[in-house]
Amino acid sequence: MIRDFFRVMMVNLTTGKTTIIERPGRSEYLGGTGLAARLFEEFGLMDEDWDHPEQPVIFAIGPLTGYYPLMSKTCCAFRSPYHNEYTESYAGGKSALSLRFADLDALMIVGKAKRLTALCVGSRVVETRDVEYMRGFDAIHTGRVLRKMFPGSGRRSIMRIGPAGENLSAYACINVDTYRHFGRMGGGTAMGVKNLKAICVLGDRGFELPQNKEYPKLYKHIYEQLTTTEMMSKYHGLGTAVNINPLNELKSLPWKNLQQTSSPEAEKISGEKFADDTLLRNAACAGCPVGCIHVGFVREQFQANNQYLYRQVGYDYEPIFSCGGMLEVTNTGDVLRILDVIEKEGLDNMSSGVAMAWATEALEKGVISEKETVVKLAWGDADTYMKAVELISRPPNDFYKLLASGTLKCAEVYGGEDFACVLGQEMAGYATGEVFAVSEALGFRHAHLDSGGYSYDQSHEEQDVEGALDFLVNDGRDRIVINSMVGCLFSRGVYKDDLLAEAMEAVGYGGLNGKMAEIGERVQKLKWRLRIGMGYAPAAVKIPKRYKEITTWKGKLDTDYLEALRTGYAARIMELGAPLKEEE
Repeated sequence: MIRDFFRVMMVNLTTGKTTIIERPGRSEYLGGTGLAARLFEEFGLMDEDWDHPEQPVIFAIGPLTGYYPLMSKTCCAFRSPYHNEYTESYAGGKSALSLRFADLDALMIVGKAKRLTALCVGSRVVETRDVEYMRGFDAIHTGRVLRKMFPGSGRRSIMRIGPAGENLSAYACINVDTYRHFGRMGGGTAMGVKNLKAICVLGDRGFELPQNKEYPKLYKHIYEQLTTTEMMSKYHGLGTAVNINPLNELKSLPWKNLQQTSSPEAEKISGEKFADDTLLRNAACAGCPVGCIHVGFVREQFQANNQYLYRQVGYDYEPIFSCGGMLEVTNTGDVLRILDVIEKEGLDNMSSGVAMAWATEALEKGVISEKETVVKLAWGDADTYMKAVELISRPPNDFYKLLASGTLKCAEVYGGEDFACVLGQEMAGYATGEVFAVSEALGFRHAHLDSGGYSYDQSHEEQDVEGALDFLVNDGRDRIVINSMVGCLFSRGVYKDDLLAEAMEAVGYGGLNGKMAEIGERVQKLKWRLRIGMGYAPAAVKIPKRYKEITTWKGKLDTDYLEALRTGYAARIMELGAPLKEEE
């Protein structure tokens, strides 16, 4: 049933009370990132730190979830342990459809449980279980136990944390079902500080599909666009791992802690090489016919009995960049072995790889010693990096406690800030140039997907500061619309404005057509107001020296252009996040 209000379940872990609240605003915020920001504006504590028990963790879906292919993401919003400001992350898996089948637009969790707890919610059930005995369980083991604890059909989604979240690493992630994650900015820690080990969402009821003639025809058309045309073939074929070779050729592939932007060794960990050597199967999020998840296998021999253990590990471009190229690990199986440990510990793979790359260079240059690193980190040494992942997740000393709180925070204490590859958080895998560096360094969630700065660099040789800033703001707003739906950003080439309008019309939301840009701008401003209200000062953001030393396909990075973009984007952000006037 189409409704013009939001239905939100709020669970208080301190009191044990569950409340269903209804809020208007569909025509103003759509859902997803817009709904999450709207709820945080009402329930978030602006003057308290991220670890205050009453800070909410919010999971929100959009108006088209469950109605069309690739409208399959969930937005998770929280106050980040990484920078103590409002942030968000996105994941697929079954999470979005499970919330839809539970008749919820959002699940909001406040309070703190006395002991480690697992929460199960659905349209007919809210249950908590004491799982203190699971403290220290890795994320994969936790998933196995929870599937037995909360049995259900394919409409069940299980979100859980590993030891990193329990130990409050600033970049602990939330593992979702299998191979999907709320990866960036510490969502796992936002759960861990609440003593919340896991959430099971049971999609225990149905929902009606539109009965008009237009809907099935349009659904079929969209399905065909996604499965029979070339628009999505990249994602199903080699997947985003296909980016390794092109970025290497463009001298835009971060390598060896960004000491290089290309390497002749990159071919050894290319998408083609992964497909030839490791690819086992493709998988997909619920409600997605594309299958962009690539699952490789690792075979390890036990010397004691000469038997083999096979493990399945998901991969795509970002994990290969961070745990391959940045660490100069050039064997596909070794990359997967590192990723397997990261998966178990419940860490963000990008932050983990980049943090270890910085630590390796710092050790090599004598900035730190083995007293701090415990193990002798060395480029290409996968076995040692696997041990280092566990040390980040379960810190044995002050060095690893700091490294788990963020690479730059660690560098500020020990030295080596110049070569810390941090753009707001540990960098994404693009050394494309000035626009990308500024986009991620200052962007809302410091992600390469905040806007297409990396693609702008690749298609613009000219240095048009105002043009680049217009692009960052406008492209960011357009992505916010998709993130309010909540659609997979891979599908934005299919869901153009006209098709999106048809899709909204066919399910009963046609009244919102023509308002998308207005809604996107409203949400964009709200999100920036929240961050700035919590202390974000974009003009104070620094871009480490390492980025000013790189060479890309366009030549040496232009520091004057970089600085003009940095100061200009900071000013634009402050305009967007300005307090509302009384009449607004």
